[in-house]
Amino acid sequence: MNYGRELLKGNTDSLLLSLISRQPTYGYQIVKELQKRSNGYFQFKEGTLYPALHRLERDNLITGKWQILPNGQQRRYYYITENGQQVLAKRLATWQDFSTAVKAVIQAETT
Repeated sequence: MNYGRELLKGNTDSLLLSLISRQPTYGYQIVKELQKRSNGYFQFKEGTLYPALHRLERDNLITGKWQILPNGQQRRYYYITENGQQVLAKRLATWQDFSTAVKAVIQAETT
């Protein structure tokens, strides 16, 4: 069993909301930023990223807007909604509680 993959599955939305909450961003930029911030640990593919973005958009946690670049190209930027900010805050609080509890159990075993 690939535990890293399972952990990612359960936290993809939180990772995306967190990045998008910092600044409006587009798909390729999200992939690169996740890879950079995680020192290469997160390697998102289109098959993971875009369904997650569409789900977040459908749930009104983000909104996507097409923008025309100076060279005439169009790019879809994603913005976090107020609802998305509230959900992210709750998920981060839950993650902190979970992380603290796991750390307490693991550290208790190693001491």
